[in-house]
Amino acid sequence: MPISIRRLEEEGKAYTEVAWLGDNEWNLPPQIDLLESWVNENAEHLPPGEYIADVGFCWRRNAGGGGSALSPDFLGKMANAGISLFLSEYPSFSDEE
Repeated sequence: MPISIRRLEEEGKAYTEVAWLGDNEWNLPPQIDLLESWVNENAEHLPPGEYIADVGFCWRRNAGGGGSALSPDFLGKMANAGISLFLSEYPSFSDEE
């Protein structure tokens, strides 16, 4: 599952798909880059509401730290647009052995 961006509808009972980013990308750093680009291009044009950006990722084999950083500017844009961030970790590796 790459990045699913959904809008909450009907008082929390249903979601409408807004965007799907990063087909088959399971590494977190490139996914955060994709999400940040999407937010920069689209957040101020979204209708008011509650949104969820769900980033599904897998572990990086031999990861030794580092990764993604969420800047205050990026987090502020998400907050202003009403976007909550979900990080969904899946039990597999994002790369081949």
